Amino acid sequence: MVPPEEKQPALAAEGEVSPPEAASPAPETPAEAPYQYYDDSYGDYGESSAATAPSTPAESPSTELAPAAAPPPPPAGPETPKAEEDDDEEGMARMSFLEHLDELRRRLLYALGGLLVAFALSLTFASKLWGIVSQPAVSALKQLKVEPPELVYIQPLEYFNIVWLKLPLLSAVFLASPWILYQVWGFIAPGLYRRERRWASPFVLSTAGLFCLGGVFGYFVVFRYALVFLLGLGIGNNARPMVSVDAYFSIFVNVMLGIGIVFELPVLIFFLALIRVVTARFLLRNVRYAILAIFAIAAIVTPTPDVFNLVLFAMPMCGLFFVGIAAAWILEMRREERRFPWAKALTWAGGVLALVAAAMYYLHLRFGYHFVRDFPWWAR
Repeated sequence: MVPPEEKQPALAAEGEVSPPEAASPAPETPAEAPYQYYDDSYGDYGESSAATAPSTPAESPSTELAPAAAPPPPPAGPETPKAEEDDDEEGMARMSFLEHLDELRRRLLYALGGLLVAFALSLTFASKLWGIVSQPAVSALKQLKVEPPELVYIQPLEYFNIVWLKLPLLSAVFLASPWILYQVWGFIAPGLYRRERRWASPFVLSTAGLFCLGGVFGYFVVFRYALVFLLGLGIGNNARPMVSVDAYFSIFVNVMLGIGIVFELPVLIFFLALIRVVTARFLLRNVRYAILAIFAIAAIVTPTPDVFNLVLFAMPMCGLFFVGIAAAWILEMRREERRFPWAKALTWAGGVLALVAAAMYYLHLRFGYHFVRDFPWWAR
């Protein structure tokens, strides 16, 4: 009988699979196997045991790579336009339709209150105001040698209605114009972006200032020449002018308010440029059409049909149009973050003023021109 340990080689020789316990011994582990490396000193390969084998980078604790550090965050740059718009929209008021109506009612009451205060203040100086208003008519009648140089009233309540009601109301409109415009701005401000609300003070000051400046120009220039022309049409043709208080004041109101509104042209151009409807380049490219439209408006608004008063009324409008173009240009430069060339502009302005002063000095020495109290304030 053959022992079990002698049968196993025979079974393996016949191709039968040996049981697991009879399997061949496991190969040598890397710790026991010889390590083959390249020796730089001898230029040949050599063998070494695990004890003398150099440690690989993966096994050496000294050469173990540290985990990669996270990249630093990008530097904080300026806010993007989207972020600025978000910040602006956070400052915008969200109101319903009824809240808008309530805000409109409140602003109208504030504006009416300011107008009433200005009316009460003007009422205390009604007689002096009428002396100022009637002075152009008296001056025109004296210039035309009409005696007596006075206005007349036919109806009993005509003088009372004009002097104590309508005239203080007209004065109150001019006095309270900054307050009324501030209330207008306060109503539209909740619907504007935060950066657009910074235009509150320039809007109120420029609009009210130009409105009052238009009234001053109409009183001292346009209205006086218009009266002389209109009242002098019948002189020498068997007609004598007799102007009623009501008719005179109606013309006065039309001229004052009309020219005051016309003087708002730079503000209109500026806001059209602000909402990107027009640009300074577009206005300059179409300046001839604008001048034609200005003369057409002047022909309609001016109270006299003569060419002199037409030109006298249209020239300031043309100047205001170019002021509006300059305002739009400054706005575009600020929007593009460009600096205004103050040095060049002041140089040109100083040169123009020097030429005007030299021309006035020459006229004074050669022809005797000097300043006078009435328009054109520079006569022989």
